[in-house]
Amino acid sequence: MATGLGRRLWFIVGAALVLTAVLVFISGRESTARVDVADVVRQDLSSMVSTNGKVEPITPRSFRAGFATAVEKVYAVEGQQVKRGQLLFALDDKVARAGLAQARADLAAEQEALRVARSGGPVDQVAKIAADLKKAQTRLVQLRRDNESLTKLVAQKAATPQELEQNQVALAQAETDVQSLDKMKQASDRQAQTDIERVALLVERAQAQVRDYEEKVSSAHGTAPFDGTMYSLPIRSGDFVKEGDLLAEMADLHHVRVRAFIDEPELGQIDANRAVEILWDAHPERTWSGRTGVVPKQVVTHGTRNVGELLCSVSNDRLDLLPNTTVDVHIHVSERPNVLVVPRGAVYVDGSKRFVYRVEDDRLHRRDIKVGIANPTMIEVLSGLQQGDVVALPGEVSLKENLRIRAMRPE
Repeated sequence: MATGLGRRLWFIVGAALVLTAVLVFISGRESTARVDVADVVRQDLSSMVSTNGKVEPITPRSFRAGFATAVEKVYAVEGQQVKRGQLLFALDDKVARAGLAQARADLAAEQEALRVARSGGPVDQVAKIAADLKKAQTRLVQLRRDNESLTKLVAQKAATPQELEQNQVALAQAETDVQSLDKMKQASDRQAQTDIERVALLVERAQAQVRDYEEKVSSAHGTAPFDGTMYSLPIRSGDFVKEGDLLAEMADLHHVRVRAFIDEPELGQIDANRAVEILWDAHPERTWSGRTGVVPKQVVTHGTRNVGELLCSVSNDRLDLLPNTTVDVHIHVSERPNVLVVPRGAVYVDGSKRFVYRVEDDRLHRRDIKVGIANPTMIEVLSGLQQGDVVALPGEVSLKENLRIRAMRPE
């Protein structure tokens, strides 16, 4: 009995010693981490500046209500291709037409008043002043002649001094009458000039009123000024619109422009006439091509960013890139053929240095590199690596020098 118990005790002790030895051995072994890796390869690399932008028509035509009224009828539909001269909508213009008729009548009255003012005033008044002045001037001339004759006759004792005195009194009165009538004519002329200036202003105001109503009446019937796409039509028949409300927008959308918002630090990389790629989430399978325009000359605030607004011309032959949409913009700023590249995620920054973790014999070793141009996914390696080298990619495992790994290649 005792012997059996002793054997079992020695067996338990031996098993414990073996288990302890196994655990010590396992704990002493170095673990292996699963890390994604990538090959250093050669390929053509295009460096891009990526940002967001907004699609804009190049030659838009907006229609706005010229006055408050009701929408009588809408003839077009949003998205429709319309032809030049095609009627798009009609507003109720009865009030505007009545206003136009009254404005034209007011203009005619003011033009007649201006004609009267330019003739010196009312015809009968002007004629009376002119006739009275001419009559007084004729009488004055005659009295002066009589005065000369009477003066000679009195000296010759052929006329009495009383006749000469009577002539002198009449002559003085005639001179007074001429002066008075001349002042009346001058005052009438001044008044006429004042009236001309005043009435001319009234005529200009009446003409402006007529033009305003003519524009209102004309705007009540919207017609397409050119062939294009009706890309915005927010009105419906029976709607009430206020003055200035947007009625419709159209443009030739075969060529559009994208206003790209370039962050201030990247503006120095941008040149005119660079290739541009446009992506839109609504059509992820499509890419639109274009070219950059004039480089921005100023920086503006756009939300929380300081940006330069770069206009890019974009071909839109299928008319499926719509105005006012937000798009992704990729601008090619440089091209490098057959260069060494690695994924951007494999490159780490240490102050002014760039480095990667190169895989050698299933271990990671830091390797400083010099880099060149980059695009959103790849970066050029100028020195520090060779074609065929393998570098570690970031993942769940924290990478470090001499880390033992099991290399995994992403599918």
